[in-house]
Amino acid sequence: MNTDIRELVSLSSRILGGADQGDFIWGHASARDPEGRGAWIKASGWGLQEVTPDRVHLVDREGAVVEGEGRRHLEYPIHTEIYAARPDVGGVVHTHSPHAVALAAAGQELVPVSHAANFFVPPSVPRFTLTADLIFTQELGVALAETLGGARAVFLVNHGIVAVGPDLQSATVAAILLERAAEQQLVTLGYGGVPAWSAPEESIAKRERIYNETAISNVWDYLVRQLK
Repeated sequence: MNTDIRELVSLSSRILGGADQGDFIWGHASARDPEGRGAWIKASGWGLQEVTPDRVHLVDREGAVVEGEGRRHLEYPIHTEIYAARPDVGGVVHTHSPHAVALAAAGQELVPVSHAANFFVPPSVPRFTLTADLIFTQELGVALAETLGGARAVFLVNHGIVAVGPDLQSATVAAILLERAAEQQLVTLGYGGVPAWSAPEESIAKRERIYNETAISNVWDYLVRQLK
């Protein structure tokens, strides 16, 4: 049994749940199978905060449960098609994070009014608008992967978000940062006035200083410690 990778998916799921990104039993995080067989993802029917290693299974690109038990999520193509399109991606997170959903539905671009937004912009976070329904077919998964392109995240307008990273640890941190950035922007706009934000060159400089690989790893370690 792939205990380590199941534990990783379990940790990511519970971190996301603890960050209020859970939506009852919906939302999921996955890690790319090291042998190229598909995505390790939680079984359907469990909330993010309930995920234990034995509730994580391996789903292949055709939707078959290759290893482990439980019903698979309908939206497995989010994960399998991004892995197929992006060899650099080792982790994928899909949640219905509330402020990010609201920001995208309002038609607002994410702008760097806070440190968190600098992790993503520039360039603009892409918006998937082909459907607000579930991504339950290979064709929709392919279309989503095309919209994501080389970005770190994508808004599924009127649905949720997808965040990716070279591993699941960084994808998890990205999902939390995206929700935090959206919340901070919505709070800023609520004050009225003329919002200020970083220029592109400053955003890129801040990204390199604040969100380098070591820092992201340290944030992951911090989030794991908070579970305990």
